[in-house]
Amino acid sequence: MSKAIEQKIGSVALVVENYDDAIAFYTKKLQFELIEDLDLGGGKRWVLISPPNSTGTNLLLAQASNDQQKSAIGNQTGGRVFLFLHTNDFWRDYEQMQANGIEFTEAPRSEEYGMVVVFKDLYGTRWDLLQLNKTTA
Repeated sequence: MSKAIEQKIGSVALVVENYDDAIAFYTKKLQFELIEDLDLGGGKRWVLISPPNSTGTNLLLAQASNDQQKSAIGNQTGGRVFLFLHTNDFWRDYEQMQANGIEFTEAPRSEEYGMVVVFKDLYGTRWDLLQLNKTTA
């Protein structure tokens, strides 16, 4: 009998300008946890971050090493929202993010699927802060 397929997305690479600046932003402004920071030599590091108490996908911060990668910083999806930060308390996190100086591109809005607002990270990458309705979660 063969094993059932079991897969998950472990990490998503996010191209950043500088490891330390990105770590500081995500851990201080968004309260993410630094999971791993390993020196790989030659200026490369393996840097994993994750939202607090997350059991899902991590972000792998990847410092740009050439002009092509540098041109993608902040715009890895052609101006669309790239990442979706789910929360169990939209207003708590929204207010904390406001207090931490996070840039929002719109006012919070209620959609059929839940509460959402778009914000930018330190490089302009667009994110959704999202609390799904219980029926869509």
